[in-house]
Amino acid sequence: MGFESINEHIETTSAAGKLIFHVFAALAEFERNLTRERTKAGLDAARARGRKGGRKPSLDERQTREIKALLRDPQIHVTDVARRYGISRSTLYRYVGSVRPDR
Repeated sequence: MGFESINEHIETTSAAGKLIFHVFAALAEFERNLTRERTKAGLDAARARGRKGGRKPSLDERQTREIKALLRDPQIHVTDVARRYGISRSTLYRYVGSVRPDR
């Protein structure tokens, strides 16, 4: 059983066809490795210039402190605070953890 491409005239049933197929696979792997190396070099160069990758934080320190203060009030719900700051409840918990209301 072999692979046969009619448009490119490649077939893997013969030794020559297998060789061509393996050469193409090696070239594709080589190109992938080059891309990976160039990407890593670009990221390293950006870090050396002081750039930091990733998404910007949703909340700053001031907002985190405000949220903790709001959640200490038992009358205020987590969903309302999250909606007020334009974030999800899970994001809110990731930033402030579990805050118990004052009694």
